[in-house]
Amino acid sequence: MTTTILLIAGAVVAGAAFRALYAGALIRESARKRRLGPDGVVIGGETFVLSRPGAPALLLIHGAGDTPQTVRYLGEALHANGFHIEAPLLPGHGRSIQDFAHFDADDLTNAVVAAYESLRSRHEWTAVIGLSMGGALAVQLAATHHELPALGLVAPYLGMHEEIARATATARVWGLLFPFVKSGEGVSVRDPEERKKNLAYGVFTPAALRALRDTMRRAVAALPQVVAPTLVIQSRDDNRISVADAERAFALLGARDKRFEWTTGAAHVITVDYGRDHVFALLIAFMRARAPAGA
Repeated sequence: MTTTILLIAGAVVAGAAFRALYAGALIRESARKRRLGPDGVVIGGETFVLSRPGAPALLLIHGAGDTPQTVRYLGEALHANGFHIEAPLLPGHGRSIQDFAHFDADDLTNAVVAAYESLRSRHEWTAVIGLSMGGALAVQLAATHHELPALGLVAPYLGMHEEIARATATARVWGLLFPFVKSGEGVSVRDPEERKKNLAYGVFTPAALRALRDTMRRAVAALPQVVAPTLVIQSRDDNRISVADAERAFALLGARDKRFEWTTGAAHVITVDYGRDHVFALLIAFMRARAPAGA
């Protein structure tokens, strides 16, 4: 009995030591790649606003593990075409890697609703564009805010690979040893220059995986309640969302005015990858066609 207790105690101590060493290595690696500013936010990944007082407004929502940096080019293109732009940094994102373990799906949803309602209180016409998980959050928003005049879903995260779903379901177990894990879904930005600029964590925590899964599930359930005119843009070469999942989600979308556009050559984050100018042109034309005449 004493021997068994000693073995268990030794295993617990060894596991804790391994966990600390593993976590420490990833934290140091993240700190080398992602410099934080005095406010604790990664430099270049802050919330940004491109102002046009009185103009039609667009809320841009970034994806899981990423920052508003991934929608900066898109924001600049839309701003140049007459729109006021706001792109908030989501809870748990763009900070230290430890912060990525302390948020859930409710935190994300509440942050997006608050950002939208604040923007709408200042601009008569306010629409939303969401990238990846930001697209799933935008779907939830649209399902409960039927006044939304237009919705852009860019590579929306409305499906999850089976291996990621299994990893999420067992996260409370493996998370005891591995507080952070690297994604196994391949490269999300094919353009090597843009990949270097990316400010994503590069890892997921158990909490972040659960938040992503819960956000995705809620969005899929909410799709039939969306009535806003909707444009969906997806790459056929997306490493995170399959063609089948994308088409299934589009079929569930309740909007009568809905349109699907495929692109190729880019991976998942199509707002910074190859062919992004075509993505921007589609979104600009879609939003301008639905914004107030003469705006």
